[in-house]
Amino acid sequence: MSTLGAYLRLARAGWILLREGVIAAFPGDQFEGMPRFGWRLARLLSRRRSSHRARTERLAIAVDRLGPSYVKLGQFLATRPDVVGHELARDLASLQDRMDTFPQERAVMAIEASLGAPVGTLYREFGAPVAAASIAQVHPAKIIREGEIQKVAVKVIRPGVRRRFYNDLESFFLAARLQERFIASSRRLRPVEVTQTLAQTTKIEMDLRLEAAAISEIHENSKEDPGFRVPWVDWQRTGRDVLTLEWIDGIKMSDTEALRAAGHDLERLATTLIQSFLRHTLRDGFFHADMHPGNLFVEANGTIVAVDFGIVGRIGRKERRFLAEILYGFITRDFRRVAEVHFEAGYVPSHHDVAAFAQALRAIGEPIHGQPAETISMARLLTLLFEVTELFDMQTRPELLLLQKTMVVVEGVSRTLDPHFNMWRAAEPVVSEWIEKNLGPQGLFMDAREGAHALMMLVRQAPELAIRLDHVSRGMEAFLNSGLRLETETTRAIGRARARYERAGHLALWVIALLLFFFALRLL
Repeated sequence: MSTLGAYLRLARAGWILLREGVIAAFPGDQFEGMPRFGWRLARLLSRRRSSHRARTERLAIAVDRLGPSYVKLGQFLATRPDVVGHELARDLASLQDRMDTFPQERAVMAIEASLGAPVGTLYREFGAPVAAASIAQVHPAKIIREGEIQKVAVKVIRPGVRRRFYNDLESFFLAARLQERFIASSRRLRPVEVTQTLAQTTKIEMDLRLEAAAISEIHENSKEDPGFRVPWVDWQRTGRDVLTLEWIDGIKMSDTEALRAAGHDLERLATTLIQSFLRHTLRDGFFHADMHPGNLFVEANGTIVAVDFGIVGRIGRKERRFLAEILYGFITRDFRRVAEVHFEAGYVPSHHDVAAFAQALRAIGEPIHGQPAETISMARLLTLLFEVTELFDMQTRPELLLLQKTMVVVEGVSRTLDPHFNMWRAAEPVVSEWIEKNLGPQGLFMDAREGAHALMMLVRQAPELAIRLDHVSRGMEAFLNSGLRLETETTRAIGRARARYERAGHLALWVIALLLFFFALRLL
């Protein structure tokens, strides 16, 4: 029944996308054969009023009908332009994660179950919800902290959202497996692996203790950063289903007129924002990956405060070195070095020619150097870079794609604040400082120290590794001598399970066919 349910949910999702004109909105004139026929059929079955809407509006309506799981799916796929394409990724990025609030009584029950105490003893005041998204909603409240009454924001998980997501997740995996099986060209994108990443990301987002940990870590990392901070977390009032943190009073960065009216220096805010993001990326390897204007506030003193850390990104020292070197290589027009960095990192297979790759990189870099600095987009540069690397079989790097997506958003916010924003001038101090520390003599010393530490760990584990190797050797010898044997009952159980799976799959396909036939009859 689980497999049948996944087929039915997938069929329902496909039907809604079709009826709301999402499928018909794609450029079907580029298709051939059966895909073109399917696109034409989709145009016939779409609602008539959908033809007057833009594709982003059609997507928003369809996702709203499908529910919170598809909101998260759309937001996740917006970070993977390698999977859905850059144009669709931009459309998905515009999806608004806003939903109706759920009753305050349900929120109180969730808080008391998670924290094991009555709301009246946890908070001096607990107000009605002020914002709601697909996974949680936010309530204002007040607590006693350091002897003073302070206002806090209380984030509460939406009741039943985990069960709803896990049910929809089955249909996501089904769609990924069908895609891998029947669309050979999509296999290099590894759709099942992409779905597994979505599942893991959303499971983390649904445990508010993990979001609290991310806020706390970035709070520690950035406490000395000029002009930027994140809220503090109240760990005593935080659990799996509830997160209590500092309430932020400020102007949203999306409201540029209000910022200007309040006397804020928009050019300085743009510089502070991009430098803060680059510090978190290069220095810490841990960054806020959802820095759209609605998640950024400006306090009265001009400090930028970031909120909503449900999506964060982490990159290792190897990836940070890679990013810094390619940026520096493009700045200095050393395209050969940029190419070599890709090969050294193992991102481009060694059978390709370094000189040919450097030539492709030059095609990106040379036009940039003929433009004024304020018109050069670092985010656009990275986008073009990833497009070129596809020609040289560069494997998908999810962490770098998330970084690229975030950089596109952050740079866009900065240019909204200052249309003549010079990205390179703002980034140069942070990038140069990191390169000096990590690629110069100090960096060599750090590499040597890490290498010595790894060697010491290996020496300490040598006796245990020798014992494990001996066990593996004996096991392999026994296997080669006797082979692999299955009991008769085990073989029969496997056969029965396989037969049940095939029957369920065939039944589900017939049910879907009948449902589609029924819907088609209703339209005639």
